[in-house]
Amino acid sequence: MLLGDRRLLGRVRGTKRLMNSLPDYDPAAPARRRVEVLHAPLAAPCTTGRLDTANARYVLGLLDRATDGCLSGEFDAMVTAPVHKGIVNDAGISFSGHTEYLAGRCGVRRPVMMLAGGGLRVALATTHLPLAEVPAAITADMLASVLRILDADLRRLFAIRRPRILVCGLNPHAGEGGHLGREEIDVIGPVVARLRRSGLDLRGPVPADTAFLPAQLADCDAVLAMYHDQGLPVLKRAAFGDAVNLTLGLPIVRTSVDHGTALELAGSGRVDPGSMLAALDMAARICRPSRR
Repeated sequence: MLLGDRRLLGRVRGTKRLMNSLPDYDPAAPARRRVEVLHAPLAAPCTTGRLDTANARYVLGLLDRATDGCLSGEFDAMVTAPVHKGIVNDAGISFSGHTEYLAGRCGVRRPVMMLAGGGLRVALATTHLPLAEVPAAITADMLASVLRILDADLRRLFAIRRPRILVCGLNPHAGEGGHLGREEIDVIGPVVARLRRSGLDLRGPVPADTAFLPAQLADCDAVLAMYHDQGLPVLKRAAFGDAVNLTLGLPIVRTSVDHGTALELAGSGRVDPGSMLAALDMAARICRPSRR
């Protein structure tokens, strides 16, 4: 089911005839193996490739509708396209990204972002934070919660019986025994040791610059990076355009693309749909365990 403005969707190059052929979504009708459109009219006219604060709340309204449908069981999963964070904030709405917004909508205190692709799964301890705020955000309680969520959802969503998780350090050389920072000694190491004693299969903290070597990844189901640009450049180098963004720790299934809005490509006909197709496929496989 497509949720959005039918007329806007029909303006995409080559889709007008397709959109005209798709039926309207009827929540009372039996589920069918076909694409339907849940029409939600834009708040203001849209110009291709141009941002407009007048539609900021409209975009969030789409997320609200999709989330509520997933929570009620009306929908099996949500697959989102990218949202431009800046224009939502310019409209006077505090918004740091899908991950945090959907968590708030679902009443979840701590969501976890994970990207999967190219044979890698990379989760993040912190997400959309300025780099200067990352060290203070990595507390024992936060890190333990993230690792438990990652372990639980690797089991739940990917049917991994005992996930093996590699935990990166925060500092160069994982702190070099405290000479390059103490977060590994004071926080990360003790949390890893405590959770390992409780039954989680964890290794680390390891230096991030060697965490993604084949020898390290050979017996690893996922890597936990401490911040956004520590782990995601590696994954995007391996699988950009085909990777999937998942929000873990939610009571719903949510997948998305691995990239931003790319306004400069809007209307050009040169947009690569690979990551969207991968996100759709992963959501379907998660919802149908026999397809994993």
